[in-house]
Amino acid sequence: MISEEQIRDALKDVKYPGFNRDIISFGLVKGIRIQGADVSVQLSLATNDPKIPAAIHENALARLRALPGIGKVDVRIDIQAAPAAAASAAGPQVIEGIDHIIAIASGKGGVGKSTVAANLAVALRRGGARVGLCDCDLYGPSIGVMFGVNERPTADDENRIIPIHRYGVELMSMGFLLDDDAPAVLRGPMVTRYTQQFLRQVAWGDLDYLVLDLPPGTGDIQLTIVQTVALAGAIIVTTPQEVALIDARKAARMFAKTNVPVLGIIENMSCFVCPSDGVTYDLFGRGGGEREAKRLGVPLLGQIPIEIALREGGDAGRPVAEFASETASGTAFARIAGMITAQLRKS
Repeated sequence: MISEEQIRDALKDVKYPGFNRDIISFGLVKGIRIQGADVSVQLSLATNDPKIPAAIHENALARLRALPGIGKVDVRIDIQAAPAAAASAAGPQVIEGIDHIIAIASGKGGVGKSTVAANLAVALRRGGARVGLCDCDLYGPSIGVMFGVNERPTADDENRIIPIHRYGVELMSMGFLLDDDAPAVLRGPMVTRYTQQFLRQVAWGDLDYLVLDLPPGTGDIQLTIVQTVALAGAIIVTTPQEVALIDARKAARMFAKTNVPVLGIIENMSCFVCPSDGVTYDLFGRGGGEREAKRLGVPLLGQIPIEIALREGGDAGRPVAEFASETASGTAFARIAGMITAQLRKS
C-alpha cells in the first residue's frame, strides 16, 4: 500500500523553480487522496508565470510515478493570480524577475548587519551578478548613507517605484522617502504595508539576487517577510562575543521554524589589526562565529575585521567592496560573495 508519508517524502524532491526549497516546505500541497495504488494530489500556488506550475506539475508526476507499486497518478494545481502586496494563503511567494532573495539578519543591533548587506550586494555585483538591495529596516534605514544617496525615487507608468541605481546595484530604502532627521512613526499594519510595497511595488527588473537588509530582532518586519516572500536563504551576522551569539541563535531559530535555510554565519568585527605594528587584538573575543556555525551546522562564510577603511567607506557612501577591494575586509566580502554564489548554484 502507498502511504501519505511516502507521497510527501517524494514531493520533498520537487523544488520550487529557481529556489532550493521544496513544495512541501512552501506549503503548496493542500490535499492527498489515496485509493488503493492510485494517488491524487492537490496543489495551490499564486503566480503570474505559467512556466512555474508547468514545471512543478511535470516534476511532481515524475517523482510520484517513480514510487514502487504506484498506480494512476493525478496532480492538480489550483493557480491564483499573484497578489500585488498582501500575503497569499498559498504561503511565501516569489517576486517576478528575481532569481534569489537573500535575507541578511541579526538577533541584535550594532553588529554591522547593514555594513555587511551593503558590501555583500556590491561584491555580488562585482562578481558579475545583477543585484538589488532593499533596506527593510524601516525605523533605522542606513543604506542611503552607505551608498551616498540623497535623491528621491520616482515612479514609472505603472505607478511602481523606480529604485535608485548606485555602483551597479538597485536600491530601495525608507531613508529615500524621509528627511534626514525625520523618524518613521509606524504601527504594525503600516509596517507590513510598507514592507510589502518595497518588495512587490518596486520596479526591480530582472535580478540574480535581491539582498534584504532586515532590522535586528524577530519582529513584525521579519515575520512579514518569511511568511510572504520565498527566500533562497538567510545569513546571520554576529560579532564574536557571547552576548551577540545568544541573539544570533534566536534569529536562526526563527528561520528554522519558518523553513528558511540559513546559508551561513558572518562574524563581523572579528579582530583589529593595528596598522602600525601588525599586532592582532581580539576586542570582542575569538572564535565565537566559528563555534556558533558548527553548533547550527552551517558554514562560517567569513570573518570581517575592524578596519578604518570599512568605517570610512560606510560614512562616505563608498563601500570598501567597490573602492577598497584590496583591503582585508574588501577581500573577505569578495570571498563571501563567491561562497554564496556557489552554494545557491548547487541548490
